[in-house]
Amino acid sequence: MKFYEGCTALITGASAGLGAEFARQLAPHRHRLVLVARRTDRLEALRDELQSAYPGLTVAIYGADLAQEDRRREFAAWLGEQRIKVDFLINNAGLGDHGAFETSDWNRVRAMLDVNIGALTHLTHLLLPSMRRGGRAAILNVSSVAGFFPLPNMAVYSATKAYVTSLSESLAIELRPYGITVTALCPGPVPTEFFAQARRSEEEDVVAHYDTMPAFVATPAEVVRAGLLAVMKDRPRVIPNPLLAIAVGLALLVPFCLTREILRNFRNKL
Repeated sequence: MKFYEGCTALITGASAGLGAEFARQLAPHRHRLVLVARRTDRLEALRDELQSAYPGLTVAIYGADLAQEDRRREFAAWLGEQRIKVDFLINNAGLGDHGAFETSDWNRVRAMLDVNIGALTHLTHLLLPSMRRGGRAAILNVSSVAGFFPLPNMAVYSATKAYVTSLSESLAIELRPYGITVTALCPGPVPTEFFAQARRSEEEDVVAHYDTMPAFVATPAEVVRAGLLAVMKDRPRVIPNPLLAIAVGLALLVPFCLTREILRNFRNKL
């Protein structure tokens, strides 16, 4: 973890789940953390926890809904005013939705597009010039194995993650000559608040999403550790669960006409 010593890491969606876990694992090794999320009270609690455990750590927090373009611009301007130079950007903020596309709420779909695609792309675009000027830097985009397949009942979500993975791979090629690594972290099911937030009904069994294929589930600590190691090794893409990585690799070898039929047969279980 010496790779991260002295760096300033910016983590979006840092109030819970993988974002908070990224902060906890980086805290012993970094110079400064910048935590961004909508729920400022949670950010404050996490800041107090980390600074109590690591007295030499500087933690800056910023409450913002990154779905809004003007708030992203204001945040980038604030970083400049505070003379905070980010050299490790973790685009973790994301939203999900579970259910048929036809019956989805458009405002929810719009927010998912604005956060999963808009915020990630725009924030990277805003910060990249200063990251290039500073020399060595890294970007970690939290994607999903859902991005490898068109998933029924998660159509828009899987499409946004396909975008994230593709963008990450492209930027990894573009930016490598400048000393900037780009990694797409593609986990499968992770026991966080994701499915509780993505469900449309309180009656939907969140636990069932993890019980369907328990061997493919990874803990937040495992996912974050794999992501940070992948950045250190300059890997453009990582699936944190080894068994899941093998399964995805094999599935991608199957002709898509067969994959489509498999997904049709299992659409009610997804």
